[in-house]
Amino acid sequence: MLKHVLSSLSTRREFVADSLRGAAALIALGTLPARRDDSPWHARAYPFTLGVAAGDPAHDGFVAWTRLAPDPIRGGGMPSRPVPVHWEIAADDAFRRLVKRGEALALPDLAHSVHVEVSGLSPAREYFYRFIAGGDVSPVGRAITAPELGASNAELKFAFVSCQHYEHGYYTAFRHLANDNVDLVVHLGDYIYEYGIAKDAIPAIRRHDGDEIISLTQYRNRYALYKSDPDLQSAHASAPFIATWDDHEVQNNYANAVSMSNAPTPQFLARRAAAYQAYYEHLPLRRSAMPSGNAMHLYRRVPYGTLAMFSVLDERQYRSDQPCGDGRKPRCTEALDVNRVMLGSDQERWLLDGLAGSSARWNFLANQVVLGDNMLRRPDETVDTYPLDTWNGYIAERQRLLDFLGTRRASNPVVLTGDIHVSIAMDLRADWANRSAPNVAVELVGTSISSGGDGQQMPEWGRWTLGGNPHMKYFDGRRGYVRVNVSRERLTADYRVVPVVTLPGGSVETAASFVVENGRPTLVRG
Repeated sequence: MLKHVLSSLSTRREFVADSLRGAAALIALGTLPARRDDSPWHARAYPFTLGVAAGDPAHDGFVAWTRLAPDPIRGGGMPSRPVPVHWEIAADDAFRRLVKRGEALALPDLAHSVHVEVSGLSPAREYFYRFIAGGDVSPVGRAITAPELGASNAELKFAFVSCQHYEHGYYTAFRHLANDNVDLVVHLGDYIYEYGIAKDAIPAIRRHDGDEIISLTQYRNRYALYKSDPDLQSAHASAPFIATWDDHEVQNNYANAVSMSNAPTPQFLARRAAAYQAYYEHLPLRRSAMPSGNAMHLYRRVPYGTLAMFSVLDERQYRSDQPCGDGRKPRCTEALDVNRVMLGSDQERWLLDGLAGSSARWNFLANQVVLGDNMLRRPDETVDTYPLDTWNGYIAERQRLLDFLGTRRASNPVVLTGDIHVSIAMDLRADWANRSAPNVAVELVGTSISSGGDGQQMPEWGRWTLGGNPHMKYFDGRRGYVRVNVSRERLTADYRVVPVVTLPGGSVETAASFVVENGRPTLVRG
């Protein structure tokens, strides 16, 4: 098979030139040893067990990802040397019309993962990609390049997802998403869960691979377990992902260098460094996101012509510790402290500057935790309570953002949110106390892929939530994802619900749809 693939290259000289250019670039980045072992490598078992993925589409290309792992959940099963991986980009899924090819090195220091930053492609075009290594060929992935910068593109279809606890259920929602023919998928975090086997009260439908993960090897094995799921692989192969993290990629409710288990700071930062590296190794991210020790630059902008701009946020690495001991509590003085930050000063300035300078018709914030006011008072309680791990624990910074949206008038701001394992649609205003205050944005909160098990359409606490939050238009406690269709004049958000995830093969339905008209930051039931 490998001889056949190589014979399709125009000339051996062209192939070698492409390979040397790729190697030189990696040497310049300090990620590739100057010497390499060119002896043949043959996998003892199929090496593409974790599938393929594309990410961060640009007008001229995208990131194409894979990882060689013939023994995926036991360390990968690869030799301790770099292995050459050939890659191909084609205009058709049969690869009769090749447009790009090259070679990358799968490095042991990066778990033999490959992140090829493909460039030189045409804008707003569908492409297909695959990898070849050790005589084996990977599955085929599909990616669509973004429109050219400044192009007046007319439409965009994407989905956003979050929270895929492996033990809580099957990834049925991903299987249905893979058939939706979207241009891209935004993943808002909790790609893995760090817990040991059946740590919480929800019965395990599928088993984790051991105790709570701490080391780099354990994080790698956990990602391999999750990425071995065929429905997740299908979703990745169907469209490019724009990914960011939340907390479970490291530890539940961690904040910056603060561990929720009260681990000493140096010990926790070592764990964070391992978690960040494993995250990079398993997601289709650009080299600009490669971790440096326990730090990783993840917030970024992804433009989609003049129709849309995605501002991708990182709400874990720079935040102040949750106020008042975390949890759901009455609003406390600490939550109002002007020095408390969710984004950190640099990221906040970057976000506001980017919104102010954006020429996009729709400005999407890929946001991990709920931004809008989210009050809850059960009948047996006498005071309002708020989840302090969300923006409700960072009131001053949230107010700065909402005031900015109200005064600077960034065109059509839409907040995309995960984390909470329920579907919510709400209008956002800068003055929560004034019910007649104008809206400044809308927030679409997507439920989980599987976290929390099957869920309920309207659990009891959902009725309490809607009753205490008049800006909320919708609540649903089942699993699924949100599909968004965008034109220059309107946005339509379909809440796609999977009633059952504790059994394989569940159906999907559109439980609710909302429309936002250009220039009117108000959700209208479709």
